[in-house]
Amino acid sequence: MSEPAQPLEAKPKSGWLNILVDYGPLLVFLGVYKFAAPEEPGPLGEIAAVIYGTVAFMVAAVVALAFSKWKFGKISPMLMLSTALIVGFGALTIWLRDPGFIQIKPTAIYAFFGVVLLVGYARGRAMLQILLEAAFEGVDQQGWLKLSRNWGVFFLALAVLNEVLRAQMSFEGWLWAKIWVFMPLTFVFTFTQIPMLLKHGLALEDADEVLKDQPPTGE
Repeated sequence: MSEPAQPLEAKPKSGWLNILVDYGPLLVFLGVYKFAAPEEPGPLGEIAAVIYGTVAFMVAAVVALAFSKWKFGKISPMLMLSTALIVGFGALTIWLRDPGFIQIKPTAIYAFFGVVLLVGYARGRAMLQILLEAAFEGVDQQGWLKLSRNWGVFFLALAVLNEVLRAQMSFEGWLWAKIWVFMPLTFVFTFTQIPMLLKHGLALEDADEVLKDQPPTGE
């Protein structure tokens, strides 16, 4: 006679701290950039402000990574990779004094995660669950597969949008778009996934956790 299955350990509630970990470094970048930007526009002053903001961005990203480890006891592979890309592209920005690298960074992150999730979906693997190291109580494998597919398509759409805005807007305008375009789009998209997850076993009382545990975007 087989032993009774042991109950799964309850996943600790993260609250909105995951969102702070994801978007906090971007807000630090924007704040330092605005503080350092010269009153009189000029290429030298702007690149200096970008470099100051980039240094602050890199430090804040590493601090957010350490905070995630301290608070949650682990770091998801997605957050680790996005932080590595922030540091890598930030270093190129500082070394070459070209803000274009920090603008390309989100495109690289979105495109990479989009391809990984869609390739995983094509192979029948819910890569989003693996990358997040998360589990929403009750969601079946088919639900996770659909969520991985949908996020993969969404990430590729964000990569295209980032390149369009980067080509059409000033650096400061692009920075504000990260707050007023990408962030709301991400929250709206995450919200639209809840009905699908409810059909695949998500407990109604855990629906708010879907909004809080969305994939890190490395903004």
